[in-house]
Parts: sequence; C-alpha cells; structure tokens
Amino acid sequence: MTGQRSLSIFGATGSIGLSTLDLVRQHRDQYRLVALTANGNAAELAKLAREFKPDVAVVADEGANGDLRDALDGTGIKTAAGADALVEAAQMGADWTMAAIVGCAGLPSTMAAIDAGKTVALANKEALVSAGDLMMAAVERSGATLLPVDSEHNAIFQCLAGGRIDQVRKITLTASGGPFRTFGLEQMRGVTPAQAVAHPNWDMGAKISVDSATMMNKGLELIEAHHLFPVGLDKLDIVVHPQSVIHSMVEYVDRSTLAQLGSPDMRIPIASTLAWPERLETNSEPLDLARISKLEFEAPDMVRFPALRLARAAAEQGGAAPAILNAANEIAVAAFLAGRIGFLDIARLVEETLTGYAPNAPHTLDHLFSIDAAAREYAKGLMEKLSYAA
Repeated sequence: MTGQRSLSIFGATGSIGLSTLDLVRQHRDQYRLVALTANGNAAELAKLAREFKPDVAVVADEGANGDLRDALDGTGIKTAAGADALVEAAQMGADWTMAAIVGCAGLPSTMAAIDAGKTVALANKEALVSAGDLMMAAVERSGATLLPVDSEHNAIFQCLAGGRIDQVRKITLTASGGPFRTFGLEQMRGVTPAQAVAHPNWDMGAKISVDSATMMNKGLELIEAHHLFPVGLDKLDIVVHPQSVIHSMVEYVDRSTLAQLGSPDMRIPIASTLAWPERLETNSEPLDLARISKLEFEAPDMVRFPALRLARAAAEQGGAAPAILNAANEIAVAAFLAGRIGFLDIARLVEETLTGYAPNAPHTLDHLFSIDAAAREYAKGLMEKLSYAA
C-alpha cells in the first residue's frame, strides 16, 4: 500500500475487533485510526483508544459515556455515546471500516459507512441476512466496496479473483459440523449451553458458538453468499469438513475447482480485507498439511440440523423471511443459553415463528427494524404459549 490507510473499527472490543487491532499493531506505520467503538465496555475501549489513538471513541450504551469520558480525559480523543453517535462515526470518511457489531444493532452504522462510498469489511452476518436487498442496493448506489470477512465468504472472494462469476458452476461453503456432528437426536436433546459453546476449532462468542452447534451459522452464511455472489441458490452448496482447513470452494464451468485453505484464525481473512487488493503479512500459524494428514468431507444431515433447511427456505422465499429467521434465532439462542428452552427447541421456535409471522418485504431500514422487533415479540409469545422443554 502507498501511504497510510485510515480505519474505523465498529465492535473494537469483540473478537473480530481485537483481531483487527492485532494486525494493526503489527503494521502500525500503515494505518491511522479514525474511530473505535464498543457496546458498553468503556474500560476496555478506553484502553484500546489510549494505545491506538483514534480521533473518536464511541460507546453504544449512553450510560457508559461518563466512564469513557473520564478514562480518556486529557488524551485529546473525542468521546461520544448512543446510536446516533455510532452513525456519525461511520460518516467520518475512513478509507476502510470494519463492521463487526453483532446483530441488527450494527445495521445503521454499517449502512452509513456504505453510504459514504468507501471500503467496508463486513463481519456482521446478521446485517446482510436481515437487510441483504437494502444493503446491496446501497452498495450499488454509493459505489462502496463491500469485502466479506467471514472465513467462508472471504475464501469465495479469494477464489473468484481472476475469474468471472458467470463462469461459476457451483460455490461450496464448508462447515465444521460443530461439537455435535456425530451426536444422535436423543443425545442432542440433552445438550447443555456449556457443551454448545465449546467449539472444536474456532474461538467464538457464546451466540455464534451455539449457531455453529445448530448449524444455523451455516444457514445464515448461505443467505449471505446468496447476496454477495449472485449465482443463484441452486448453485450454492454446503459440505461438512471437520478439520476447518478448506474454508470454501468455487467450481467453474470447466470443472476446475479452486479452494482457499488456511489455519482457523480469523486474522487471516481480516488481513485479506485490511490490505486489499494487496496482501498483508501476519504471524498466524502456517498451514502444515503433512501434520494434518487427512481432510474429510460429508454431506450435512438435514434431519439433525434442520436450521439448514429453514435458512435455505427463507432465502428462497426472500422478502421479510430472512430477517424473521435471524430475529427468531437470536431469541431462541438467548433462551437456550438462559436455560429456558432445550437445544432442539431452537430450530423449532424459529420454524414456528417463520410459519406464523409473514409481513410484507421491508422497503426501508425503519420498516426492517419494525419487522425484526415484531418477529422477536412473536417468538417470545410462542415460548409462553407452547411447551418447550429446557
């Protein structure tokens, strides 16, 4: 790269944000921080802000504003709080923005960064799942560059380099299968939250780990891929690959298949977007195929993992269905982690919400948020009315 690239990182205190900052730490002369944001962890955000010296530090939780302001007093770093402040930070014109705020809460700032017409590295899958049509229309309108950070979509992006999307025969996303890949239905019925958050390959937060265990994460990624790589749902496939070495594959019409391989370290796909269109050296563990010795693949079991079926059906239906799927899943996962419902009830609650609530397609962000809120209330109501076994 020539000259410094200005960066904003939304969700700086989460795993993606911290991995991004670790890469910046390794290449300090190449990057300048414009904004760092966090949900409510003012102490951690202040610590990062003191190290990386952004122009502004923002907490979404207005109640944490005083703590952040006091912690950064005398540094010259501006502080702000609240949803509007996040949007304003996204409008500050950074060359590159990491969108890593979890859930639909990250949508307004992500859309603001897209509207600014610069480069947005997207690590928030819920945003694209819920508002894919609105988001891709905004990218087209503003001329922004949207780079996928999820390891699977980043792998596809890399495999498409030098190729043409109209020459793609099939795109295959790989899935680890999660911790219950070999469990029977009866075993899965008794799964505890502690078991579900123990992912065999990746270090992730509780919600994403449960999504991996139900394979809903792969269903959400299927919907993401549908928006990012418009080849048609019939050309999108999923295969279980327990080693998590191959992150995705692209098969072209000449039957040549390109695959992207790497260690299960999110710094690798983040680095791909951080330096794009160039490459950035990382200190991630190199891939040792001789040590791994074998790579396994198997078809996903749609009976034990119905989330995959639900996600594909939501993508096929389009409109509000993906947003409802995402909202109901967030409610179901939170209820499972709180011990209110059983593991198998997660997909059941999502399916019953999709069946019972069918509004018109969202045409604005405000409309989308109203659908999201109503879907969450509908899912909560189902838990009160129906029998769920925790």
